[in-house]
Amino acid sequence: MKYMIMGLFSLLAVTTYAQVRGTVKDNTGEPIPGANVFWMNTGQGVTTKEDGSFSISKPSKSHMLVVSFIGFQNDTIHVSKKNQELDIILRDGVELNEVNVVSRRMGTMKLRSSVMNEEMISSAELSRAACCNLGESFVTNPSVDVSYSDAATGSKQIKLLGLSGTYVQMLTENIPNYRGAASPYGLGYVPGPWMQSIQVSKGISSVKNGYEAITGQINVEFKKPQLPEADWVSANLFASSTSRYEANADATLKLSKRWSTSLLAHYENETKAHDGNDDGFVDIPRVEQYNVWNRWAYMGDHYVFQAGFKALSESRNSGQAHHAGMQSDDLYKVGIDTERYELFTKNAYIFNKEKNTNLALILSASWHNQDAMYGRKLYNVDQTNAYASLMFETEFNKQSSFSAGLSFNYDAYDQHYRLENKTELPLIKAFAKEAVPGAYVQYTLNLNDQWMLMAGLRGDYSSEHGFFVTPRAHLKYNPNEYVHFRLSAGKGYRTNHVLAENNYLLSSSRKVEIANGLDMEEAWNYGASVSTYIPILGKTLNINAEYYYTNFLKQVVVDMDSNPHEVAFYNLDGRSYSHVFQVEASYPFFKGFTLTGAYRLTDAQTTYKGQRMEKPLTSKYKGLLTASYQTPLGIWQFDATLQLNGGGRMPAPYELADGQLSWERRYGSFEQLSAQITRYFRRWSIYVGGENLTNFKQKNPIIDAANPWGSNFDSTMIWGPVHGAKAYIGVRFNLARNSD
Repeated sequence: MKYMIMGLFSLLAVTTYAQVRGTVKDNTGEPIPGANVFWMNTGQGVTTKEDGSFSISKPSKSHMLVVSFIGFQNDTIHVSKKNQELDIILRDGVELNEVNVVSRRMGTMKLRSSVMNEEMISSAELSRAACCNLGESFVTNPSVDVSYSDAATGSKQIKLLGLSGTYVQMLTENIPNYRGAASPYGLGYVPGPWMQSIQVSKGISSVKNGYEAITGQINVEFKKPQLPEADWVSANLFASSTSRYEANADATLKLSKRWSTSLLAHYENETKAHDGNDDGFVDIPRVEQYNVWNRWAYMGDHYVFQAGFKALSESRNSGQAHHAGMQSDDLYKVGIDTERYELFTKNAYIFNKEKNTNLALILSASWHNQDAMYGRKLYNVDQTNAYASLMFETEFNKQSSFSAGLSFNYDAYDQHYRLENKTELPLIKAFAKEAVPGAYVQYTLNLNDQWMLMAGLRGDYSSEHGFFVTPRAHLKYNPNEYVHFRLSAGKGYRTNHVLAENNYLLSSSRKVEIANGLDMEEAWNYGASVSTYIPILGKTLNINAEYYYTNFLKQVVVDMDSNPHEVAFYNLDGRSYSHVFQVEASYPFFKGFTLTGAYRLTDAQTTYKGQRMEKPLTSKYKGLLTASYQTPLGIWQFDATLQLNGGGRMPAPYELADGQLSWERRYGSFEQLSAQITRYFRRWSIYVGGENLTNFKQKNPIIDAANPWGSNFDSTMIWGPVHGAKAYIGVRFNLARNSD
């Protein structure tokens, strides 16, 4: 085996293939990912990467290169050399007497050229719904679920591959972010108008960004001042029928050929308390948030620099709004005040542009201060995070590339808490810290864009858990331009910070039990997918089917079953896994109209003190149907999304004094409909829409709401919407750089 591997590397080192390389952009200079690039009258083709780039071998019998993408005119280029650089501009639609017929670009795109199972949610997709923040960006996405964690705080969590969002690694511009204390409410810290795109990677991912991704990665790319498509000024105003108001604005300044800067600002205020089910508790928390970000960029020929500073202040208030016979100072209140500051810098030196040889240094730090009150329970935490990554990348030849790097992550949690509703009890003080230095290597092999292999290995040393190794591998096979197969396998790890990540569970009367010596979580993830692109009637039918299996070797179990009046955290003793199968299809039935359908099955089970059961509050299936239509001149946009959320198991109930169960053992399926209409003008647009138009609401989401200081009170038994139908209206404005 050793000699075979040495022989393979020797062969790769001496073997080179002539490549035609280039980029595909639209007429504004914006890259077009997912464009088809193929040689005429052959089956040889590739798709462009996220930055619009491509690389393809030139056959001896074909000289005509065809470039196509939905909504753009095809372009055919004569290529005479085997090594040639091309800059290709595709024109929108068809020109008729100086009137542009503009077609809408696909909002969610599978990244065909990626060896991993990735999709990109573009700014066009984000504008199809209210998308006030990251947590509301996945309304039209079949893979990512976002739901309330409880009915009192407004905390939301992501679920991917049937598991909670703590197993998804959150990144902002490829920097790990919103970890620990920021995870329960972090989805609300990213304003929608700030985002340029979101990349969702399922299963294990690259080892470059660390070891924490178990079920996937979600990376947010923000607006960047150095990009040609950056607006001089843009703004977004939003108001909803629940008295929620938002204002967003950003401005970009081009200081010189090299230097640019931008300022992004966000303000939101949910001004009124709503109690739609008359249980005395607020259905939607009152949230007031200030968020500002200043970023800088220097784009040299060989040296590139970016830096930014972000500051956030949020006040979140909920709980009882009223109760007959109770004094105002005895009402059950929830109050969470957060101050968060982030700082980052990216430095890259490019040694050789042709071989993409570069050295990059990323530094980031964050300070997160949260003071939370749940009735008379308290949880105050100051989290400090520091992160550094030094990365080297190069291409050995046109088929193989190499990446290696060093990383360091430091977390410190200074916690003060009281876990019972007894003011006479003193606050418990606890301090935890973890330092993790690590290193990785990753190799990528691309054989004529037909076979692709990416294999990575990293080793890390935790000051709390010792040394561990993370292997990951991805394989992609393209027998032709119409079918792509992918396989993946690898490990993921994470350190569980129980109270920081789950303090919303304090909004109940449950007793909290935390075992000593909690393990570092460890899991294998295996994935397989097939993507097909079938030409039908001059259009392309996209079908994607995938299966993922996550198997935990070590896990911190969150047990709400063994004792209905307790939530216990302890090490797994038994099996814990999830199986997820999903299929989705998308087809543009006629000009401007696209229909997407998806269906997902989930089997997630965990062992709770010797008994293996379905994970509670996890839907068995999900169906999604989205329809999007834009009129021929691009003036009107119509979007609608219908979700079918399947039923699942509830945590074990208990018997009341009258013999009735405290809640049902299972919950049923329910539908949700959202829709939006957008009218575009030259530099601005207006949109109106509605969420949860089926007006479905979970009955009695809070257990024993009339007696919040009693032993039966629980707001964490949440599986469906708490509030009913909601309408909204908004206005967007942008002044582009190329505007007259």
